[in-house]
Amino acid sequence: MSKSAEAFRTISEVAADLDVPKHVLRFWEAKFPQIRPMKRGGGRRYYRPEDLELLRGIRRLLHSEGYTIKGVQKILREQGIDQVKAFAAPSVAPEKPKSRGRSKANGAAGQSMPTPLTAAPQALARKAQSRTSAPGDIESLIRSAISELETCRQLLLGEAGATEAPAPVAARARAGRG
Repeated sequence: MSKSAEAFRTISEVAADLDVPKHVLRFWEAKFPQIRPMKRGGGRRYYRPEDLELLRGIRRLLHSEGYTIKGVQKILREQGIDQVKAFAAPSVAPEKPKSRGRSKANGAAGQSMPTPLTAAPQALARKAQSRTSAPGDIESLIRSAISELETCRQLLLGEAGATEAPAPVAARARAGRG
């Protein structure tokens, strides 16, 4: 017999439901103070339905949407728990939060950040399919993306003061620079 929707769940049940290990749930509790399961004797955790909904939203943002822990923390801080809970329902796609929570090292605050690297190939394929189904056009989009990546590589190498590819790590270490 399965539990009702309002029943409290143990960490094992929540871990199985979310398909994440139990230690990940404990880690998220440390990173997200909004997750507050009840603790009984011996420290046994019991998650409320609201906790489970928040955990589902956090899991989707981290695993499916490509957000970082800091990004989700920023959404919780600026937009509230309800915004994260809205991501819990897979059939409902809420409007994505404006900020991705990237560090200043990756871009100035307030700037729109690019799609996470892990989602870039899928996003490019979706854009290509939505624009056209002709194979030649897809190939030209891919060539264009490769060209942009080469330009970025050249810019990065130029900023580092190098005109050619960096030496292997072992060679730099022998030279005393690494």
